[in-house]
Amino acid sequence: MHRAHGFGHHPGHFGEDAGGRALEEFSGYTVAYDRDEAPVPVYASGGLAALMLTGALFSGNSVLFVIGAAALGFAYYNYPLAETGRPRLGANQYGVFIEGFGIVHWRAIDKIDLVVIAVRALTVHELQITLNQPLRTALIADWRRVPWYRMPMRLPWQMTHTNVVRITLDPFDRSPEEIHRNITRMWKHYRS
Repeated sequence: MHRAHGFGHHPGHFGEDAGGRALEEFSGYTVAYDRDEAPVPVYASGGLAALMLTGALFSGNSVLFVIGAAALGFAYYNYPLAETGRPRLGANQYGVFIEGFGIVHWRAIDKIDLVVIAVRALTVHELQITLNQPLRTALIADWRRVPWYRMPMRLPWQMTHTNVVRITLDPFDRSPEEIHRNITRMWKHYRS
């Protein structure tokens, strides 16, 4: 398996190269979480958790403590949504990079689809990247090992047993169609 120069795993973050440079320093197409709406639930539930846990501490109310702990867990899990401005998904000459996953080489990609999934009254847009080889050879850089404090946090990807990487595009700062169009265009250009 070949490796792109400068890419590797740094234990402190979801996506840094071996020299500790953040993904912000790499050229190419990048998207981050939306600055407008994404952090609001995180901060609201964090504030609610602080109020409830403080109230539970002073009153000794166990029900208030359980609700506050649940709100704190929700805020902690979704904290990456509040870290706006950091690239979470993107592409460059090496391949597609996904925060907490790694860099998938262009030649390892069989197809890239934009799938619309209707869940009750909600519509979810997923970028589905089908790999044509095992994951261990498809990744140029493997960022799946994260620090212990990041393990319970939200990641932008899921991997299926059929070798498909699924990425929910709705929380990002660009439209799902634009993300799909740009990554597909780069895939067609660089895969040869």
